[in-house]
Amino acid sequence: MAPRRSAEDRREEIVEIAFRHFAEGGYHGTSTEAIAREGGISQPYLFRLFRTKRELFLACVQRCYAGVWEVFEEAAAGLPQEERLMAMGHAYEQRLLPDRYALRFQMQSYAVASDPQFKEAVRDGYGKLVRHVAELAGVTLDETWDFFAYGMLLNLVAAFDLREIVGQDEWATAWAEREE
Repeated sequence: MAPRRSAEDRREEIVEIAFRHFAEGGYHGTSTEAIAREGGISQPYLFRLFRTKRELFLACVQRCYAGVWEVFEEAAAGLPQEERLMAMGHAYEQRLLPDRYALRFQMQSYAVASDPQFKEAVRDGYGKLVRHVAELAGVTLDETWDFFAYGMLLNLVAAFDLREIVGQDEWATAWAEREE
């Protein structure tokens, strides 16, 4: 018989599962029943771990920002100040954009950010990330605008799978030529 797992271990496992479900279906299109089923737990137990679906989604928002934060810290570590911002950008492209769930969850969190029950958490997480990038790179907040604007463009390029239509569509081709 396998040893019982702690509630904290179960919480982490359920956040991982929920992250994928919310990434695909968004907040409103995701069933907590499906999350519980995949996690091998009952729905009542899921609600003992997370009192509400909202609380579970917010745990996923925290996981999302923590993942970006970690990648940026690793990318900037030990580099001269003038190389850090570029290294963080490359790490985002190479490590985060290929993760379809991370990208989709990020987009889903922005989509619900206009809802008062999520606005503060999403805005606060993004703001902390912006301030942390400025601190890691040794730049002012003003100097992070282009970095984050380009990151949002890359999110869209990845979400649209723009590379698939390069050579078939002029705007995709124009973007690809600019990148070369």
